[in-house]
Parts: sequence; structure tokens; C-alpha cells
Amino acid sequence: MKGSLLFAPLLVAFVFAHLLLRVGLGVGDAAPDLLTVALLLAARELKGGQAAGLGFFFGLLEDAFSILSFGANAMTLVVLALMGCKTRDLLVSETPTFLLAYLTVGVWLRGVFHWGLASESAQVSPGMALLVEAPVMAIYSAGTAVLVFMMFGLIRKEPQG
Repeated sequence: MKGSLLFAPLLVAFVFAHLLLRVGLGVGDAAPDLLTVALLLAARELKGGQAAGLGFFFGLLEDAFSILSFGANAMTLVVLALMGCKTRDLLVSETPTFLLAYLTVGVWLRGVFHWGLASESAQVSPGMALLVEAPVMAIYSAGTAVLVFMMFGLIRKEPQG
């Protein structure tokens, strides 16, 4: 995946698509969280400080459109980028199943962390946020990313066993 010439441009395309769908076209939360997906994928290829810087930048992009919980996205994405960077040392795989699981857990954790850091006026009930919205968004975003990567042939097929 990382050795491909399409990897970096595809991550940039994910960020552009995220902003276009969520802000430009006004789809909002009905669009997959491609910004977090791009961050999680990039974080596995970067050093800790670089990943945190990218997370901070992406967080500021998100916070620019957030009135009630400014700073929650930046803090969330910095922590998530650092966690994603550390997974490179612990988990080594590029199969579709691993990628789907990694992105699903990462996007779900983003929802959990953001809910915890958001102001009370921006929070919904914990059951709804943590057990319904975050898991659905995580599966939706991870599935979208895996399908895109499979379309471009950037991930290996499952090993035959």
C-alpha cells in the first residue's frame, strides 16, 4: 500500500472529498469521515511528531466549521494520530480485513474522544453517541475507504489459508 505512487494522492483526495461532501455540498454527517480515515492511514507512515502535527492541522480544519466545541477536533485528532502512529510497531498487515478493522476502531475512537471533549451543549446522550452514531459512522467510513483502496488495487487480497 505505502509503496504505491497512488497512496499519497489518494489520501489528499480523501481530505478534499471530506471537505467537499461535508461542507461544500452540505451533506454533513451523512458523508463518511474521510478526514479521519486519511489521518489514520497517514499516521502509520509518519513519525510521532509528524503524525501529531498532521492531526492538529486536520483538527483545525474541522474546528473551523465547529461553533460549539472549538478545539475538541484538534485535540481528538492529535491523540488519534499518535495512537495510529504507534500501531505501526504493534500491528503489521495490509489485508482488507486488517484495514477494515483498523479504520473501524480508529473512527469509532474518534467519535468517543470527540464526544468526551465536546461542550455539553454540543453533546447528545452517551448511549446514542457512543453505541449508535459512532459505530455506524466507523463502519461506513472504513467500508468506504477499503472499497476505494480495493478499486485502485492498493491492498493485498486475503492470504489463502
